[in-house]
Amino acid sequence: MNIRRSAAALAGIAVLGAAAAPAVAASPSPSPSAALPSGLYGSTDPTYDGVWRQSLALLAQHTVGVRPADEAVDWLTGQQCADGSFAAFRPDAAAACDAKLMVDTNSTAAAVQALAALGGHDAQTGKAVAWLKSVQNDDGGWGYTPGGASDANSTSVVVGALAAAGEKPAGTLKDGKSPYDALVKLALPCSDGGAFAYQPDKDGKLAANADATAAAVLGILGKGLVAEAGQAAAPTCSGSGGPTPVQAAANGAAYLAQAVRKDGHLTSALPGADDQPDYGNTADAVVALAAQGGAAQARQPLQWLEKNAASWAEQSGPAAYAQLILAAHAAGTDPRAFGGRDLVSALNSTGPAPKAAGATGDAKNAEDGKDGKTTEAADDSGSSFGVWWFVGVCLVAGIGVGFLLSGRAKRRQP
Repeated sequence: MNIRRSAAALAGIAVLGAAAAPAVAASPSPSPSAALPSGLYGSTDPTYDGVWRQSLALLAQHTVGVRPADEAVDWLTGQQCADGSFAAFRPDAAAACDAKLMVDTNSTAAAVQALAALGGHDAQTGKAVAWLKSVQNDDGGWGYTPGGASDANSTSVVVGALAAAGEKPAGTLKDGKSPYDALVKLALPCSDGGAFAYQPDKDGKLAANADATAAAVLGILGKGLVAEAGQAAAPTCSGSGGPTPVQAAANGAAYLAQAVRKDGHLTSALPGADDQPDYGNTADAVVALAAQGGAAQARQPLQWLEKNAASWAEQSGPAAYAQLILAAHAAGTDPRAFGGRDLVSALNSTGPAPKAAGATGDAKNAEDGKDGKTTEAADDSGSSFGVWWFVGVCLVAGIGVGFLLSGRAKRRQP
């Protein structure tokens, strides 16, 4: 997830592959005359991440007891197509979805998780889950777009949606294969670190990918974007040959633990960004490590985020704040006192004022959002996706990084 669906969207670009990709060199921002949709979180162009960032914002608010504004929830439900699917963004929600609109599994699955958590949206989540099942691949997994090759990130976020909607992912079969079968096929052996690949390369080889690994650990555990600290033993890579799903999750967590051991964070895979921290993927790693091995396993990267992630979140917007809130939640840390920053108030200020403080909230949370959204830096949660879109275009053009990432606001790690 770096702000997870960024990679996912790039997967979509990969699916479109041979088609000429538009030359996009920067994150699109709304023109001064273009009003953002009412109810939407964030202040930047939602074209590539509107549903994703809205879903994360609603999930994060619900997780900490904040009741989102009705208009924020209505905006999300209004984005759904008649067949149950969601696209990254529909500028005219009153117009029927058509073949030109690129619907995707990641936006749909994120929306399911948010709406299921909020409750009272069984009709919408039921239609969305039915659509997701209808586009399941023969290997049991999902690609970013219908018909696209299965990838770890998309498969995992759909597993989270199925679980949130009360389905049993292990029993969601296509040609006798479950999502877990698809994920295990993307797991590397311990001799290669125990990570997961995003997808096989053109020769069928797997390359370790930290973003995909964090997603796949949660997916195999049957967890969604919101996860509680687990009770499993400390992650240790073990086993030879094809691992079982449980082993694969432990092996993936062991890879992540090793990857953050030196500096406390994961590093960016962007060309030219050598040795630069990857804040979003580090937050994802915190959730995965906590879910697999308990809060103590996530302490080092969590502490690094507490010290270093404030500026990134401020520049990146609602999905970034949501990621940090979900990381704090998984690791048992108060998101209202996260490295001296109140992440909940900061998230609330990027969208419509919450209805009221929740059981764990306070009056200040509702007050923070009273004037609507604040102006954020041009790199909002849709945010970092502008950069990723550009990278995706370059990759499709043949730059040759071997695999794409997944995360509508998310990214890849080698």
